[in-house]
Formats: sequence, C-alpha cells, structure tokens
Amino acid sequence: MMGAVWSLLGILSGAFIAIQAPINSQLARGLGLPVAAAAFSFLSGAVVLGIIAFAVVKLQGVSLDWKAPAPWLFVAGGMLGGFYVTLSTILTPRIGAAALMAFLVAGQLLAGMLIDRAGFLGVAVREISLGRVAGAVLLLAGALLIRLF
Repeated sequence: MMGAVWSLLGILSGAFIAIQAPINSQLARGLGLPVAAAAFSFLSGAVVLGIIAFAVVKLQGVSLDWKAPAPWLFVAGGMLGGFYVTLSTILTPRIGAAALMAFLVAGQLLAGMLIDRAGFLGVAVREISLGRVAGAVLLLAGALLIRLF
C-alpha cells in the first residue's frame, strides 16, 4: 500500500514541476528577467521551507547537526536547482511545457543511470543494462516526438 502512496506522491511532485515552469515563465515576463523570477521562486520557497523546518525541529525536539554534512552540500543542491528553475523559466515559452517536461525527464533518467552506475554519494550501484539503455533511447525518442509534433 505504501508503495502506491510513494508512487502517487512522485507523480504529484512531477506535476508540481510542470505547473511551476509556466508560473515562473509568467513571473519572468512580468519582471522582465528570467533570473529574477528564478531568484524570487527560490526565495519564497526558502522562506516557506525555513518556517516548516523550524516548526518540525521545535515539534519533534530535534536539533540539526550543522557540522555533519560536507560544506559543499550546503550549496550544491541549491545551485543546481537555481540553474534548473532559470533554464525552465527560459525554455517553457520557447518549446512549451510538454516538450520541456519530456526533455527534463530524459535528462533525469540519463543522469540517474550514471549516478546509479557510479554509486554517486552512496546511491546503490546498479549496472547500465541493455534494457535501461533501450528505455533511455525510447524516452529520448518520445521527447523528440513531443517537441517536433
């Protein structure tokens, strides 16, 4: 049962990404600068998540171990997310939300396969099989078809 719940939450998260792209593109049009739209997107998200994190820490009585993670981990995810949001904001009005989502999923799959193969940051190692390569090729072909037609 929980497997189905996690899968549905994954689908919901993907839908949020699809909805976020045109929202940020509209904000960029209004502001006149895609990077500014991305910055405000991250600022508002950081404020909301900061409030939630503060509440969870207080409610659960836990404390954050600021010394445990490697220092680069504090900025790496945010920097990658910043590039993602900025590029999505720029690309959505140019190629459309469906094509952007297709290319995003294809990029995520390809990167995920490499991450799995290398065991990057402790991810379980999984070989790149013929089936995985075939799936990636089909996904890329699908993304191209969505973009072209």
